[in-house]
Amino acid sequence: MTVLWAKQVLTSKGWQKDVSITIGADGVISTLTFDSEPTGKQFDILLPAPANTHSHAFQRAMAGMTERRGPDAHDSFWTWREVMYRFVDLLTPDDIQAIAAFLYMEMLEAGFSAVAEFHYLHHGQNGHIYAQKPYDNIAQTAHCIAQAANQAGIGLTLLPVLYSQGGCDGRALVGGQMRFGNNQDQFAELFEASKAAIAQLTPDCKLGAAAHSLRAVTPEELAFASSLAPDAPFHIHIAEQDAEIEEVLAHYGKRPVEWLIDNHDVNDRWCLVHATQMTSAETIVMAKSGAVAALCPITESSLGDGIFNAREYLSAGGAFSIGSDSNVRISLAEELRTLEYSQRLKHRERAVLANAEHSNGHVLLQGAAQGGAQACGRNSGKIEVGKLADIFALDGNAPDLIGKQGDMVLDSFIFSGCSNMITDVWSAGRHVVRGGAHINRETVVKNYEKTILSLGQRL
Repeated sequence: MTVLWAKQVLTSKGWQKDVSITIGADGVISTLTFDSEPTGKQFDILLPAPANTHSHAFQRAMAGMTERRGPDAHDSFWTWREVMYRFVDLLTPDDIQAIAAFLYMEMLEAGFSAVAEFHYLHHGQNGHIYAQKPYDNIAQTAHCIAQAANQAGIGLTLLPVLYSQGGCDGRALVGGQMRFGNNQDQFAELFEASKAAIAQLTPDCKLGAAAHSLRAVTPEELAFASSLAPDAPFHIHIAEQDAEIEEVLAHYGKRPVEWLIDNHDVNDRWCLVHATQMTSAETIVMAKSGAVAALCPITESSLGDGIFNAREYLSAGGAFSIGSDSNVRISLAEELRTLEYSQRLKHRERAVLANAEHSNGHVLLQGAAQGGAQACGRNSGKIEVGKLADIFALDGNAPDLIGKQGDMVLDSFIFSGCSNMITDVWSAGRHVVRGGAHINRETVVKNYEKTILSLGQRL
């Protein structure tokens, strides 16, 4: 049993003062006592720690490698993707694990409690595919991801991704893409083998499933993948780029979100990633479906994806979460700040996502926490009895937080602060960040450094 106490806590009943929180051995909050005397481990501010709902862990090691313009007149997501395909063919399973462990450590230090890993890097190097059995265990890289999560102590929702074709026309995968590819039978085997990876982790970790995109699977394969775990989270990239819209429209006669919702029972177990290219009608129908939008504002800015229709979506009751996608920068505060600032640029207004009851900071953090829990199939998202203790602490003596109360704390953290305000983080009650640093930081960093140096020699 662990007891935490804080001067201010954002609970499911709003802001409360002098709060004692008891966490059981199972990582679940068992009691909350308001207006209590100091007891246990004492902090200034405790907040619900969101899950990071969209990650491609291996791309963390690419940060800084794609900022030169290529030979094309207009650099874009599609030219970035070609660099990624060349990079991915260098990675060994040991590389994948070291990179993921470092990334997950960074996520925890940034205030995230859990991660949904959208995992499509399945097979061996140099274009080997499953039929050539490059790994004895088809889910070997999934086991690497699971072991990285275990080392970091982060809550993991593992999402094996079905990826079978290079486009809506059914063209074959080539080059680095071939490490991603499976047909339906192979993916079923991979999914079953991934269960063993999750079984080795703590009970808060889960297995879901994903399809890469409407371009990368057939309609039949999408239906199959979404049926593998009918009660678990199911994620898919959707409507990220203009060229994607054009390809899907030409092939299916409808835009991606429109086609998906017309042809599938999209509900609260679905998570639609990006959705930066939607009409007003698509925005509203997606919001009313119950699905979660996984927004990745830093990556969407980095890749020039576009701006999500957040104001219209939230006004229609839509749920959202935050992911870091390409992992070029790991910062919960900056993701939330970028989401709001993108809306200000889009609408030429201020405080776009605030509402009559709550400030921007409250809407952003609480929305991300609740939507993140839903997208991960995780019993968290609120500081409440019966919920997992996914919590982070802020230093009330940080210059921008001194004297701040209630929602102004969140506004200051998101719009003038960053991860350096965070002192401690708990994932399902595991106290993994203490005094601003991860408890295994030294070992994790050393392994990452060795991997980066080795990759540098192979580039």
